[in-house]
Amino acid sequence: MSSEVFSDSAEPEENGPCALIESLEQIGSKWRLIVLNELQTGERRFNELKRATDASSRTLSRVLDDLQEMDFVERRLEEDAPVATYYRLTPKGESLCPVFTEIEGWANEWLASCEN
Repeated sequence: MSSEVFSDSAEPEENGPCALIESLEQIGSKWRLIVLNELQTGERRFNELKRATDASSRTLSRVLDDLQEMDFVERRLEEDAPVATYYRLTPKGESLCPVFTEIEGWANEWLASCEN
């Protein structure tokens, strides 16, 4: 293959990472993906997420703060006794649901033979 195929088509480095890499950097951590996946089913309390993800309180709190800051998740505080904090996907977070479905389909097809 000639080198000219790559030299003219690559974007200069000063333009930053491509959209795919930038997207993966935002949602690509293990805990972010786990939490986003759990929230696909709807609004969840902090303790429900903690049990479902098996994350420590500190890790889950940090991840939820990050996801909220990036506008993937919104937080709702219910101050009536007992006080409870709820989390749900924002429209931006919900837009990832088809992506998770596609990845799951790919995994079922191509990773089915992998043993855990």
